[in-house]
Amino acid sequence: QLVESGGGLVQAGGSLRLSCAASGTIFRINTMGWYRQAPGKQRELVASITVDSRTVYADSVKGRFTISRDNAKALLYLQMNSLKPEDTAVYYCNADITYYRGGYYTENYWGQGTQVTVSS
Repeated sequence: QLVESGGGLVQAGGSLRLSCAASGTIFRINTMGWYRQAPGKQRELVASITVDSRTVYADSVKGRFTISRDNAKALLYLQMNSLKPEDTAVYYCNADITYYRGGYYTENYWGQGTQVTVSS
């Protein structure tokens, strides 16, 4: 139900834009977020955004990353600027989605992840 795209290899100081698309008979997408997991480390929150676009950022990305969403198209974005080698990780999209399946059901979903590699 969540599919990420936009990862890749970039040099330090460069930029990437990640996208996440939700699919299905969606009634409402609640809070959405981007997480990342580097080798040997725990998965951590990068940024989150509520349905009314209130945002939270990890201290390590404040001023460099921007999270946004398009509710009409069920899309989530992460604009990453001034990338550093320590931003290298698999980035995951996460969302609380309410679906209509004969009734309303809210579940938490993860995407499959997209690799971001920043070279020095």
